[in-house]
Amino acid sequence: MSFQLTKKKIKTICGSYSYERGEVDCRAGKVSIVDYDPALLVCAATVKGTHSLFRVDIRAGDDGDVRADCECLSLNLSASQSCRHIAAALLTLYELQQSGQHSAVKSAKSSTAAPVRLPDRSPASPAVPTEAALTDVMLGLFDPKPARSSRASTIFDSREPLNVEFIVSLFPYGYRKNMFSIELKIGSQRLYVVPKLRDFLERVGQRERCECSRHFTYDPELHCFHETNDAIIRKLIEIHRNEKMYRDTSSAYAAHANPAGGERALLIPPSPWEELAPLLAQAPSVRLEYDGMSYEGLRFSDMPVPLLFDLERDDSSARTDNSAGYRMNVQGLDRLTVLESYGVILSEGALLKLKPEPCRRLAELQKMLANARDARTIRISPEQMAPFMERVVPGLMGLGSVRLSQAVSEEVVQAPLKAKLYLDRVRDRLLAGLEFYYGDIVINPLENAEGSRRAGRILMREGDKEARILELMEQANFMKTESGYLMEDEEGQYDFLYHVIPQLEKLLKVYATTAVKIRLHVGHAPPRIRVDVDERTDWLECKFELDGVPETEIRNLIQSLSEKRRYCKLPSGALLPLETPDYEAINRFISVMKVDKGALIGSEFRLPAVRGLHLIDAENREPALKLGKSLRGMLENMRNPDSLDFPVPDSLSSIMRDYQKFGYQWLRTLAHYRFGGILADDMGLGKTLQSIAYLVSALPEIRSHGQPAVIVCPASLSYNWLNELRKFAPEVRAVVADGDKVERSRTLAQLSQIDVLITSYPLLRRDVEAYAEAYFHALILDEAQAVKNYATQTAQSVKALQARHKFALTGTPIENSLEELWSICDVVFPELFQDRRTFSELTREAVAKRIRPFLLRRLKTDVLSELPEKIESVQPSVLLPEQKKLYLSYLAKLRKETLKHLDEEGFGRSRIKILAGLTRLRQLCCHPGLFVEGYDGGSAKFDQLLELIEECRAAGKRMLVFSQFTEMLGMISRELGYQGVPFFYLDGQTPAAERVDLCSRFNDGERELFLISLKAGGTGLNLTGADTVILYDLWWNPAVEQQAADRAHRMGQKNVVQVVRLIAQDTVEEKMYAIQQRKKHLIDEVIEPGLEALSSITEEEIRDLLMI
Repeated sequence: MSFQLTKKKIKTICGSYSYERGEVDCRAGKVSIVDYDPALLVCAATVKGTHSLFRVDIRAGDDGDVRADCECLSLNLSASQSCRHIAAALLTLYELQQSGQHSAVKSAKSSTAAPVRLPDRSPASPAVPTEAALTDVMLGLFDPKPARSSRASTIFDSREPLNVEFIVSLFPYGYRKNMFSIELKIGSQRLYVVPKLRDFLERVGQRERCECSRHFTYDPELHCFHETNDAIIRKLIEIHRNEKMYRDTSSAYAAHANPAGGERALLIPPSPWEELAPLLAQAPSVRLEYDGMSYEGLRFSDMPVPLLFDLERDDSSARTDNSAGYRMNVQGLDRLTVLESYGVILSEGALLKLKPEPCRRLAELQKMLANARDARTIRISPEQMAPFMERVVPGLMGLGSVRLSQAVSEEVVQAPLKAKLYLDRVRDRLLAGLEFYYGDIVINPLENAEGSRRAGRILMREGDKEARILELMEQANFMKTESGYLMEDEEGQYDFLYHVIPQLEKLLKVYATTAVKIRLHVGHAPPRIRVDVDERTDWLECKFELDGVPETEIRNLIQSLSEKRRYCKLPSGALLPLETPDYEAINRFISVMKVDKGALIGSEFRLPAVRGLHLIDAENREPALKLGKSLRGMLENMRNPDSLDFPVPDSLSSIMRDYQKFGYQWLRTLAHYRFGGILADDMGLGKTLQSIAYLVSALPEIRSHGQPAVIVCPASLSYNWLNELRKFAPEVRAVVADGDKVERSRTLAQLSQIDVLITSYPLLRRDVEAYAEAYFHALILDEAQAVKNYATQTAQSVKALQARHKFALTGTPIENSLEELWSICDVVFPELFQDRRTFSELTREAVAKRIRPFLLRRLKTDVLSELPEKIESVQPSVLLPEQKKLYLSYLAKLRKETLKHLDEEGFGRSRIKILAGLTRLRQLCCHPGLFVEGYDGGSAKFDQLLELIEECRAAGKRMLVFSQFTEMLGMISRELGYQGVPFFYLDGQTPAAERVDLCSRFNDGERELFLISLKAGGTGLNLTGADTVILYDLWWNPAVEQQAADRAHRMGQKNVVQVVRLIAQDTVEEKMYAIQQRKKHLIDEVIEPGLEALSSITEEEIRDLLMI
């Protein structure tokens, strides 16, 4: 194949649920390749289900886009995801590509698996399933994830393709009505009639054997169908099932009555015929039978209907006044079969398509002539001839050919219709006059006079065209008089002039007076808004360019747009349409950019420069917007931050990677335009170094203005920042503001002598009043998820800081909900989303689009190809008997209490109590001794950890062990002390300066084990000396665990990192892990829009955890 499958692409197509189950089927050898053509980029396969075979068809476009269809009914999947059978087939094809066999199996037909014989089923009624059968279904439903094997066995279909003949015939019903019906013949060497077609289709659909005659039995394990025949049979199965469902849900009589068409034939309704007919036209063997004739193939034709209507004088019907009548001879109608419901006419074995109305008329004409004394002749009296020529003959021309005899032609006026519409406006009333011209004959359609017969001549009028004109005039809500039309309503006049007239102009000529033309705002240049940025003031300069609209009317026009009016009335009387694409674009601009009409000065207004970023892709999509050179430059720089080419500080240029230099350029570009931003690179990619590069580049401004930069970070990272600054930028005068109140005040009093001030979130809260009085050059928030909750004192304290430039650093800008992103932006760039209410009204797609220029995120897999692999695994443990007894007892108690809390207080008020109870359950999983007094038993997970540590030490591994419970870390450290195992220990009580020293000593190889509190050491530490991370207990948010694991899996790591999660089996921890997986991709929702939003733990998740 010219395209390559990947497991990631397969998972994207099928989703994780189907992917995992498809992997089970693939590994179990349930996939059979039926047809595979690499050149045509197509593949067909069958996949064994529990009791059925499912066919899968795979196609790949030239662009590499994969499309797949399966016969199964996957009601549990979303419309955008494929089933497990498609996943299994794609994985098989992927493994073929990986093994290099795909170019050599185009027509391979071999089998390496014995066929599985399935029991026959009776189609009449389902048997009561046995207990064993129910268990078998449950086992299939809960297939485990497959164990990895070195290769999968691919089975190629060796079944015999059967020949099939489809016989299409007509089934009469009602009066002169027919339906298509179909019969089948099937076999290998010889064809046999399928005597009970519905039974056959039912069994084929279930992949069961079916006896067609004494000499032939269809067996799905021995027989298959060619692709086209297979598609037809699948469609017939669908039609049969719909028929069966209709019969089953109808009356008892209908459910048990013999099927229409007999047992051998299946009736094909008009709707499915539309899909079935093209397939039948391509089938190898089809016969069409009707009227005693048989035709090979199903042949569609575009030829005209073979009908002739011959109109002549009927001298035999002369009356006493010597006026002769007329007759029309119809030729060919008796040789046609009209299937009105299908829009099809059968003529000598060909199928002619006809539109519904002509088809209906033809069917009615057939019925009418069938009841007449002369089935081929229609006699017309002289009085009927004029209306007959006006209405009937033009319609007959749409059905076949019409021929007029010489005598009739001399009496008939055949001139084209030229319709004219005259418009005038008097005292705000719109007047209209309509006339139809046929040569020199003028007809007023509102007069009752015939007007069609002039001096013995008959006028052949274009009735359909006249009717379309009159219908449009009727829709315009005119009042009618004998002489013309009248309209007083202004909105109705607007509708008529701008919406109806363009349609009428295709049918007639319009003549309008000056009074009417004044109403039309046409011929002017299209409306435009010119927008540019004034870099001196950081404001957008905007101007309306509305040709023909006075400046004094622009406010009214904006008001009309905001009120969603369809037009605006100008002082001249013109009705200016606001429904055009240009005005719709202007309205979008006004809405998105929050334009206040009160800010207008003439045709000009100003907006903050940041709003210009909403236009980053607008000029290509919105012709009504014209962006100035400066604004286009700013937008281009935001698309490509390195285009401004700020020089990287010489001292750092040689050690920074390319992606880090890009991040530095991005920070400088945002600062250049005084925008804030979020550097959200994956953990371990050097956000600190990129920030230091920015600070070094800003030193001249910092010192010239005497305004330092301030870094706010978790307390554990204060000295880490200081050390990094001393290491990479020793020229920067950096100070940590800590110590007691007097020492911190002394530091804040010397800001003019400091380049970078480092403080922690807790100390900032204490000193917020002193910080609020200062003005900083830049504010950098490290681990900015600390301000994710806008209502906290931390977030409010940070918002009080004044700085020219503000940036946030975080590997997890969203942990639980999108509101966390707003809270961070509200600190570093409040102009971006404005207030929280406005933000909440935005769609996820709108949030993603707006944040994109101000949020930079790169993943390790994208930028560090040389970074070693990170292997994540789960190691389960089974609770010890005494541990399990305590767990089940506490679980029962917690269930009862939770139900009571939910019923009496609701989830919101009882949430803290419930979570506290869940914490106790998790502690029982870790070790009951954490809170059960006098417990002297053991813990399965604790024993498992000690064994794992022993194994890792024996293998020379260096470990980080994380737990969120410091009491648990204490128990682990005591046991390690008894065993004489050396280790480092870090929790929230470890002084900041000591943390840096402990990390350095571990990375230098002094000891091989580090016990760390998840909250205290999960962020900010560089521990690349480790190659194994053990997560002793789970946290609700997977991002927290990810940060902990990335203490080791980060830039500078040379070894493969093994991340092991210890989970107690059949406990709340297993369900917590499932919740983690659902939350795992929340960040991608904004960076890569399209995923469903997730939030923090919900009442439904609580009920799931406790199984209540």
